[in-house]
Amino acid sequence: MHPVLIRIGPLTIHTYGFLIATGFLVALYLAVRQAKKEGISSDRILDLGFYILLAAIIGARLLFVLINAAHYLSNPLDIFKIWEGGLVFYGGVLFAVPVAIWYVKKHNMGIWSTADIFAPSIAIGHVFGRLGCFAAGCCFGKTAEMLPWGVIFSDPECLAPRNIPLHPTQLYESGGEFLNFLILISLRKHKSFNGQLFMTYLLIYSVLRFVVEFFRGDVARGFLLPYISVSQGISILMFLVAVIGMVVLKRRQAKV
Repeated sequence: MHPVLIRIGPLTIHTYGFLIATGFLVALYLAVRQAKKEGISSDRILDLGFYILLAAIIGARLLFVLINAAHYLSNPLDIFKIWEGGLVFYGGVLFAVPVAIWYVKKHNMGIWSTADIFAPSIAIGHVFGRLGCFAAGCCFGKTAEMLPWGVIFSDPECLAPRNIPLHPTQLYESGGEFLNFLILISLRKHKSFNGQLFMTYLLIYSVLRFVVEFFRGDVARGFLLPYISVSQGISILMFLVAVIGMVVLKRRQAKV
């Protein structure tokens, strides 16, 4: 829609980067506020948030680059142009999780209780991130000529095909993640075991992403099979991990 938020002379602020930064700050604020309620040092949460952000950006970009290796081998400098889009969320998760576990163990924090603190924050941060994708035109949908809500991108700097109605897949996912966020903060009041919120997040998001992928039109995201994308394959694995994780953690809590 509007890839560039502000352009004054040589200064250019891309909407994508602005919304990513906004989402991170909102997510971190909510995590710090919840941590204080649970008697956890806000400094620890702030530091952990920084490490998670750094790892997530590296992982998300790395997976996108690997999926589109042919282009980046020919244009290596494009690897660093993250303001143009090109971050695979699952890559960020896969890279950020081990970094978060390392930090939590190093500082003797509870892994699952800390994960529960961050679960709603991940969801709300992702809401802003997908709005950034919508602004940039990346992660666009298939053609939707017969749908009244089809979105037409016209800005010459956007990454989506222009002047044809497309499924607003970015908004589908952003809206789904906002619903995920509302479910998680409601569930927090009734949590019965540590790790429940985080596993619920994984469960809901894996289903959401699997469904949204059917409406995506950007083939550059990669495919495992003709109709199954890389992200859908990861969604299936994430769903299984979430289900098994819930069962194991609930049983472990029952034995305490």
